Amino acid sequence: MANEDKAFKRINFFKGFVTTEEDWNEAERYHVEKRKLHNRAFHGVGVVPGWKDEFKVVARGKGELSVEVSPGYAIDGQGHDIILWKPSILQLNKGDYKLPQTIYLVVRFVEEHTDFIAYKQNLDYKGHRRIAEMCKLEWTEQEPNSETEIELCRVQLTREAVALEMPKNPLDPSSNQIDRRFVPYAGVAGGVIHAQLLWQLSQLIEGSRRMFISLAQDEKVISANNVVQALITLGMLMETGALGPNQIMNILSLLADLELAVVSEIEATKPGISAKKDFSLFKRNIEYLRDTAEESVLQLQGGGSLPLDKLDELVSYQDKASSSLRSIMPNVSRRSVAKAADTGDAGEAEERSMILHELEGWKEIMVKSTPFEDSMAVDATTWTLIDEIDMLDKDSEESHNFDIKEATDQYRTRQRLRYPDGTLVADSGIAHEGGYAEWEILNVTPAVDLVIIRRMDFVRADYECDIYCEGKLIGVIPCPGSDKRFRWRNWPFLIPAKYITKNRLRIRQQIKTAERDLNFFHLWFYQAL
Repeated sequence: MANEDKAFKRINFFKGFVTTEEDWNEAERYHVEKRKLHNRAFHGVGVVPGWKDEFKVVARGKGELSVEVSPGYAIDGQGHDIILWKPSILQLNKGDYKLPQTIYLVVRFVEEHTDFIAYKQNLDYKGHRRIAEMCKLEWTEQEPNSETEIELCRVQLTREAVALEMPKNPLDPSSNQIDRRFVPYAGVAGGVIHAQLLWQLSQLIEGSRRMFISLAQDEKVISANNVVQALITLGMLMETGALGPNQIMNILSLLADLELAVVSEIEATKPGISAKKDFSLFKRNIEYLRDTAEESVLQLQGGGSLPLDKLDELVSYQDKASSSLRSIMPNVSRRSVAKAADTGDAGEAEERSMILHELEGWKEIMVKSTPFEDSMAVDATTWTLIDEIDMLDKDSEESHNFDIKEATDQYRTRQRLRYPDGTLVADSGIAHEGGYAEWEILNVTPAVDLVIIRRMDFVRADYECDIYCEGKLIGVIPCPGSDKRFRWRNWPFLIPAKYITKNRLRIRQQIKTAERDLNFFHLWFYQAL
């Protein structure tokens, strides 16, 4: 270990070296002190993000002044590793304090000698064989000293308090509510983000950056410069490997705010752009990005942990926003395709919109009242029927594992309705409010565009749905409008080839709009074979 000359000394064994307990203890202290130095110098003080539940503190909800502390790992100012392995319940006694005042919950590093042994043959030979490294949770009225303890929460406790509560807004807790705004966090470089997601994000940054540069330079949208700088910074941080899930979540939240400023400037000063069809999709996906990111940041600040699928959702929303922006910025699209062609990736750059209901060729399919053929030509592309599900046909539903989950209401229905051409068609189906529907598509050819067509009752639409493919959020289906007279529609949605990775795909369609029911009468699946 280090002596008064500030030098670390390792034990050095040699032939004939007679060791004593002092030598062995010095050898242990050397490694302990080196680890503590590393913690102090490289990670600082605070709760370590991403390990277990990060010392999350929650009120027990049983009308009592107690909390439950979840497992976590922290580092104090001396470099000690403070680890709580199992959840712990801690009672707060009002009688111990002069109220009202702020009470702090802290965790400290403690050591305990264990495994005592005494040898009968010689009682001079005795002692503890181990030192247990543990932690101690404690309520205190003293402001925490980070040198020896880490704050896990604080409570502005009043005389009238009968129970502790969780705050509705973690950024503005009230009296007698758990306040985690001042919990320190140790520094962590990087984190567990799977390589494919990082690759998608890097590709997305590059494509989005070119489009916002064009908005700033060609269209003179001044606020687009801020987005460009944010994307450059994000790309540089990713290159250093310094970003983990928690850091990326905060950065994407900031990015969404900057992009919404671009939306506001375009709406105020660029009517030619804001009037285009895909601008509303661009705006909507940025709003989804902002709301999801803010919700996740609040969850983290409130002591929760971040599920990695939230990052998938955020990247997907940004991807959809970028696709919409590319379609309303033709100059950017041409430059992007040209650059992609130089790198052998033009197919990716020319990826079509996943939203089909606004395209002329598919508008005819939406009102098609005659039976669907084994193949059909739409917008110069031939689509081949690979599979279909006939709703309320037991064999058809079971073979495709069709199921509706977590619905607040669900019912079967038999309808005789008309298409816009006046054709009367009878069909049976199923509808649900809330929750989601899942099914599998058979006979799929990987890496080929796939279209899902859903026969639906269009009497009350104006809703949006999230679409998941193999558990990954890949897009949002808007379903605007309604028709109380001609109620049948065949609603199409494209899943791009890059998401088609298996011969049997699992699809989830989850409604995002409250107080709307989502109905299914028939599902057809076509690929561009």
